Amino acid sequence: MQVRAPLMIEHRLIEKMLKLVKDESVMIKQTKDVNAIFIDNMVDFVRVYADQTHHGKEEAILFRDLANKHMTVDESKLMQELVDEHTLGRKTAKELVDAKNKFFSGDKSAAGVIVGKLDLLVEFYPRHIAKEDKIFFPSMMKYFTDVQQQEMLDKFWSFDRQMIHRKYEDLVQHITETR
Repeated sequence: MQVRAPLMIEHRLIEKMLKLVKDESVMIKQTKDVNAIFIDNMVDFVRVYADQTHHGKEEAILFRDLANKHMTVDESKLMQELVDEHTLGRKTAKELVDAKNKFFSGDKSAAGVIVGKLDLLVEFYPRHIAKEDKIFFPSMMKYFTDVQQQEMLDKFWSFDRQMIHRKYEDLVQHITETR
């Protein structure tokens, strides 16, 4: 299995969530109401699955290993662009939570901000995913032997096994700090 395979599989789940996000945006536009449970679950998905798990493997393993290779200037720029886009996803998730909190504190105009952030994710992520799947991943595989790819896959699996523990350690820490 090539190292890009699990990353591309994760992209397919992110795309499924994006369809739900698009539907939710339409619903908010029609009803002017916000489903707090959907927003909380969607933000959790973006933060834990898309960012910590998926982007985590890209940044902490793939991109880190690529930084030691002799990539072209254009390839290095593209990798930095992808990292910047990951940062945009994190920022948007935070802004969604802030807007949801404003909405439920009585500022009904925050529904427009929520819709804007949801629409941003729906527009941004497919382009980001296509850039990785069709351009970046295929061109980067030349830098790794089959053995190196297998070692990286092993690191991916180890990374994934640790994610559930990190998620709930963070939850317990957050609850402890907010008491």
